Amino acid sequence: MMKFFRKIRQKLLTENSFGKYLIYAVGEIVLVVVGILIALSINNWSEKQKDLEKEQLILKQLYSEYQNNLAQLDDKVLMRNEGLEASYVLLDQIDHPEIIDEEVIYNSFWKIVRDPTFDPIKNDIVGTENLRLIRNEELVRILSNWSSEVYQVQELELEYKKFRTEIIIPCYNRLGVARNLNNALWKDGYSPPEALDKKSLYKFTIKPTKKSLNFQEILADVELEGIISEVITFNQVTNLQSQTLRARMEDMLKIIEQEIEEN
Repeated sequence: MMKFFRKIRQKLLTENSFGKYLIYAVGEIVLVVVGILIALSINNWSEKQKDLEKEQLILKQLYSEYQNNLAQLDDKVLMRNEGLEASYVLLDQIDHPEIIDEEVIYNSFWKIVRDPTFDPIKNDIVGTENLRLIRNEELVRILSNWSSEVYQVQELELEYKKFRTEIIIPCYNRLGVARNLNNALWKDGYSPPEALDKKSLYKFTIKPTKKSLNFQEILADVELEGIISEVITFNQVTNLQSQTLRARMEDMLKIIEQEIEEN
């Protein structure tokens, strides 16, 4: 092809036809420019396809991660709901001390001393160039706000963890119920909700205390009653925040699913 154009140039120069040569030169420049534009267009299309493929991989990874995050959050909400139910059972026992069920009390004591903490999978997409690959603006917005919204839930959970360690457990020790509580927990077998292997049933005995416990006095303890009411407030507020976070994840998963299906 280059030889063909060279021969035409040489012929026009030999014929001393400057006008025709000028037209030819302009045409050749146009052809070169068109060729460059076509090459750039092909290259841009190729890069765009690569970006689309990368975006799909990121979306699929995010979908898997946030499905796991959602399942974990639901587990924590369930644990807090169990804590709420246990708190109301204890308040009912306090209000009606004439009907005492020690097994129910120990079971309820344990459920309010647990401290469910949400620890989602942390993706590194925000703050990196990979974020630009996501074209859906709503999804980008949710991802950008994710860390701060998770922190609001975790902040409440850390406060409860501190409350549990500094207030609830010392109260149990003061009332003398800690040993019996732990014995009741393990003697028939137990698998902690936060355990990595939820199928295993752990069973052993601590044996109950030899000291006599007066449950009428235990249930009449003013501090215990106040602690239980605080537990209700902590769990309710944290669950409200968790429901907002759950809605964010559901929106995110819905958007990701649509983006994956469309491509």
